[in-house]
Amino acid sequence: MSPSWSEHVERYGRSFGATRAVWRTLTFYQRFEQIISLVLTVLISLVIVGAVLNLTFRIAILLLFGLIDPAEQELFHAIFGMVLTVLIALELNHSILGVLERKNSIIQVRTVVLVSLLALVRKFIVLDTGKTESLTIIGLALAVVALGSVYWLVRDQDRKEAATVEKPPGLVQDGNHS
Repeated sequence: MSPSWSEHVERYGRSFGATRAVWRTLTFYQRFEQIISLVLTVLISLVIVGAVLNLTFRIAILLLFGLIDPAEQELFHAIFGMVLTVLIALELNHSILGVLERKNSIIQVRTVVLVSLLALVRKFIVLDTGKTESLTIIGLALAVVALGSVYWLVRDQDRKEAATVEKPPGLVQDGNHS
């Protein structure tokens, strides 16, 4: 279940409050990073709101005038392409919000790979296979496999690091479960 609007607003408020609370302890560069992250979050949020309003308007027009034809693949590709563009922007904004909460550094490999995967999935959805060369499709497929592998490796590494942090010191694992 996705968070409600009020939960998103509350999270933004906590992020900004946490930044304000530790502002004096931050280095010059950390302050710079926080300011840039804040500006980017606001700008991307405005773009997301604009994209959702635009998408809503377009779909409403299509519905009102009965222009949605289930057999018209180009229309569905365009709509799903717009939806995925919004989702990609949301994921990017979410990662920047993690910087404001100081949970993550400014660049996260996992987020970059995830956003890249989402962009490739969007490309596959809007791709007209009849007009696209087979080598292009093969190249995109190989890029998805490569990025998926990197995402899996990074996620697996994050999981291993989290497991070592959660283990109490001095705990010996000998494989016996008694």
